[in-house]
Amino acid sequence: MSRVCELTGKGPATGNNVSHANNKTRRRFLPNLNDVTLMSEVLGRTVKLKISAAALRTVDHRGGLDGFMAKAKEGELSPRAVKIKREIEKAQTAA
Repeated sequence: MSRVCELTGKGPATGNNVSHANNKTRRRFLPNLNDVTLMSEVLGRTVKLKISAAALRTVDHRGGLDGFMAKAKEGELSPRAVKIKREIEKAQTAA
């Protein structure tokens, strides 16, 4: 699952390089992925994820990893992120 954001599912896109002579060759637009360590306050531990810069801004906007996971759809998340989401939900219901 390389070059895919674990939180948003954003992956490589395709398009064309267009020269001055209007020659077209296929190319890939890769997402801006970063290895980050995020703190989950509900779980009380850190989580390492490979996420895009846009996803990192969204995590900050929603108030951290716990807030992001509360609104995230499981279809977009990686299997590892789905496991983390379920752990957070379980810890919130237990508290």
